[in-house]
Amino acid sequence: MIPVLAPAPTLLWPHQTRYHTAAQSLARDLFDALDDDLQPQVVVMALPVETDLPARCLEPGDCGLPADAFANVVARGRIIQLTTPSPYAERSDVTPAMIRRKHEGMGIRDAVQEILDALDENALHQHFSGWPVEIKGYFVVTILRLQRKPLRAYPSLRPYRFYTDGRPLAPSLLVAAMYRFNEEIFKALNDAEPGAGLFVRPRESEELLRSAGKSLLDTPAQALGLDPAAATLFATCNTISSLRYEGAEGVGKLLLARRGHPNIEEIFALTCPTDLTDYRAVRKLLEMTTPDVHLLADGENVYALGRLTGKYDAEREDLFVINFVTHYAWELQHDGHVLLRSHYGLPGLPRTRLNRTGFRKALKRTFALTDHAKIERLWDVVLEASRQKHGTLLVITTEALAEADRLKLQCTLIEPVPLTPLITRLVTSIDGAVLLDPEGYCYSIGVILDGRASGRGDSTRGARYNSALRYVESSDYPCLAVVVSEDGLVDIITSEQE
Repeated sequence: MIPVLAPAPTLLWPHQTRYHTAAQSLARDLFDALDDDLQPQVVVMALPVETDLPARCLEPGDCGLPADAFANVVARGRIIQLTTPSPYAERSDVTPAMIRRKHEGMGIRDAVQEILDALDENALHQHFSGWPVEIKGYFVVTILRLQRKPLRAYPSLRPYRFYTDGRPLAPSLLVAAMYRFNEEIFKALNDAEPGAGLFVRPRESEELLRSAGKSLLDTPAQALGLDPAAATLFATCNTISSLRYEGAEGVGKLLLARRGHPNIEEIFALTCPTDLTDYRAVRKLLEMTTPDVHLLADGENVYALGRLTGKYDAEREDLFVINFVTHYAWELQHDGHVLLRSHYGLPGLPRTRLNRTGFRKALKRTFALTDHAKIERLWDVVLEASRQKHGTLLVITTEALAEADRLKLQCTLIEPVPLTPLITRLVTSIDGAVLLDPEGYCYSIGVILDGRASGRGDSTRGARYNSALRYVESSDYPCLAVVVSEDGLVDIITSEQE
């Protein structure tokens, strides 16, 4: 039997359990908002600073990591420190001793990560080491465990780029979220009473996500020759996307590249480039764009209108696209891949318009539905609804007929009809929900849903999403809703989320 990290017989510090509980809650809220298949787990380890004592798993008691693998990790970390140049630049507000401690922490973190990478080589999950904090003779390290498959599902830029102060730039939104999570818990462990002040406030995960979005946009800023620490690209794109011009929402693309880039052709230039922070002026210029003519910007100013040309070498990573999708929704793209999708100021990972596997699982979980023919019939309906460019809402419930009668004063009743792609296209072209049963029969259209307020409500999402959430959570019957947003995002809502 492989020995695992020995559980600590007593608490290393008074707020140890509180710290782990709060860190686990924060990780769950943060990473579930990006992809609930990540299934984050937080492990707190203690590595002895100078003694020959074994490494310990503080929280949870059984973390499943082999004890002998971490026997010399602190010594290995100090070797890394001595043999690796410090990335931290000298600053007047930071003493040499502080820089040495940061460099030591980097060495220990890298040594822990080496071991975790070896342990995870054939695992379905992957561990990520946080920064060590010395507490009562131990280096306390917080480790984040995420599932490997969803980690690999999203595009990323190349790593190993840094701010001028030595901090790493984020190559993806997921990595940016990890950085923000680690910074938050590192601050909590450095308090006078470590972990005592760490608690999860309402919407704290949204604050961290916005900060992660800002961090990711710093990476293209550096690629354009700007100081990433002073860049405001994330806030700028959010503001521009929120503005209307003569009542119309902003739709179009802005290409981010240095002037003279070999893959950009200027159609006409502006005599006086427009500062990107002159939001209303940029929004006005966006009206001139077409599907193949875009605004051209160098990260600070819009200098021309133009188009893409030739074959872009993605290894350069110096040409990015800001795609303004609809009102208050935009995407950061590189080489045709979506790195970030922002909706009402909240960044998220790109998701497919609809996932067949996820929909099938939701049907099985909600209705115990396993009949292949029925599942495929419902899938065809939902797939057609997902193409509705103005968005729509489907509600599938076992009591569709009774609910249609109950809500008859706030819907249009129709003769029960099995939905086909053609009928689906017709009935989803008007406002309101479409009510159907698991057999695929539709009973009413244009339904105005009711329901109690939900603790899972999201103020950054529209009325369609939140009304569906209220209805599903208030329903006394098995119920599932498919929400198609105007920006193409598709949500499957059930009363019991995985």
